Amino acid sequence: MEVFYLISFFMIGAVLGSFYNVLGIRIVKHESIIMPRSHCDKCGHILKWYELIPILSFVFLRGRCRECKTKLSWLYPFSELFCGILFAISYYSFGFSWNLIISLTLSSLLIIVTVSDLTYMIIPNRFIIIPSIIILLVKLIGFGLTTFLTSLLYGIISFAIMFFIMKFGTYIFKKEALGGADVKLMFVVGICVEPFLSLIVIIIASVIALPVSLLLLYKEKENIIPFGPFIVIGLLIVYFTKLNAIDIINTFIKK
Repeated sequence: MEVFYLISFFMIGAVLGSFYNVLGIRIVKHESIIMPRSHCDKCGHILKWYELIPILSFVFLRGRCRECKTKLSWLYPFSELFCGILFAISYYSFGFSWNLIISLTLSSLLIIVTVSDLTYMIIPNRFIIIPSIIILLVKLIGFGLTTFLTSLLYGIISFAIMFFIMKFGTYIFKKEALGGADVKLMFVVGICVEPFLSLIVIIIASVIALPVSLLLLYKEKENIIPFGPFIVIGLLIVYFTKLNAIDIINTFIKK
């Protein structure tokens, strides 16, 4: 039964990953997420049902449009595969619980933010507001008013910390060091984990982003790197591993 649920969550995640890819692209462009139907951006070919099967359709089509043979973006299979994996990990880590809903929400946020930030270097406010509302509602309904208010306070503190880092970086480097969306994402981080762990999230995000940044700088001479996806990755790592601030501090004290 456990395997059945893991496979089911993977499949649900893969299907939603395809939808999140559409959200990440169309919302930024102020387009409808319903019409027109999924199509090739180059020739306008309307995709058949068998061209919309998550992951497999990309493989069968060899990464190209069936009509004009234009190469398809790697973000399509990435969104589907990675979202499926994250959904399966979420169920494996938390089972059927309130934490599962939070984990699935964060997994969805990562896919949407990655597509949006990588494609347009923009993270619309609704991509941050809606997950925040869902998570806070879960905190209120599932864990009670005290947890809800504490999470809200932690979100504000984490937002303030990142805002200070942004201002300090701007002062030091004489240019914008972080985007406003990155600061807003820290509110999401804060409502999920306590302030100390928010700092751990920033450290993890920075460590992961550094080699990626150096690679892009070397290959594409790109000096503007979207940091939003790395923040959410750091948050998911902390959330999945269920890190606890007290345990981390005790570990360092013992050493």
